[in-house]
Formats: sequence, C-alpha cells, structure tokens
Amino acid sequence: MDPHDYNITVRQVHEEDGPCFEARVRELPDVAEYADTFQEAYELAIDTIATTAEALAEQGKRMPAPAMVNDEYSGRITVRVPRNLHRELAEAAEKENVSLNQLIAGALGVYVGVRGVLTPAAAFLPQYTAFSDESIAVAGNAQRRPGTPQLRVVRDNNMQMEADWGNTG
Repeated sequence: MDPHDYNITVRQVHEEDGPCFEARVRELPDVAEYADTFQEAYELAIDTIATTAEALAEQGKRMPAPAMVNDEYSGRITVRVPRNLHRELAEAAEKENVSLNQLIAGALGVYVGVRGVLTPAAAFLPQYTAFSDESIAVAGNAQRRPGTPQLRVVRDNNMQMEADWGNTG
C-alpha cells in the first residue's frame, strides 16, 4: 500500500489563528490535517494514511482502496479567453520562464488544490499566493457574485490574475 496513491487535496484556509493549509483525503473523509505550509500539510496527510492503514490492519480491517482516476478525463481542455487575457497570461508565463500551459495548469491546480498539478509549475508557484472563492474578500477588493466561483492569484502584490467561470447556481 502506497499512501501516495490516495487522492489528497490541500488548500489554504483561514482559521481563527490566521491562514493555514488543510489536507484532506478523499478515500478517508474523516481525515483533516492542518499545517503552516502546503508541503507540511501534504506530508501529514501521507503519514496519516500510512498510520490509518497500520491501525486498520492491526484490527483486522481493510483499508479503503485508492479511488481510481476516471478515464473520461484526458487531461486536455479547450478554453476560450479574451485576447487581452491571452496576452497577459503569455507575458506572465514568459516572465516566469514557464510555458503558458504550465502557468495555467498551475493556477488552476492552486484553485482546486490538486497536488499532482502543482509539480510541473513549481518554477513559478512559490512566488504566488492563491485565494479560494471563500477568501477573496480577505485578499482585497474583488467582489464575487453569488454562485460564481472566481480565481484570484496575486504575485508580489503588484500583478494579479482573475478568472470568472460564470454562474454555477
């Protein structure tokens, strides 16, 4: 059993003591680990998966199997964006010395907290702070329409990227 085969989601949350990172395991819904950094939260989740597997084995119980990736998702999507956004994204990618695909995949990965997506874009991600739709008000003056998810990535407080995926409600 390899704990890395499990589906771990890490996202930034805002607790009473301030922002931190929360790691959750899809196959173990009661697991929630909190840490000061993304990496620490991820590693705590890996450790918890291994510890849970050992405890269940000692009790003669089976560990839930990792959820299989759905084959209907090829990893390829087509997105239409305004020309000026395309230009800004391309310029940001060039400035960060990553491909446009890496920049967009990394930004989307930050938004949904998918660990595997973050690795290819590691060259630029440490310079970014991401805010989920729950914390946009904390990030600044962006106003979110009810039922509309938004992505806001701020770099060094002088460049920002925002995307609006339309009304989901």
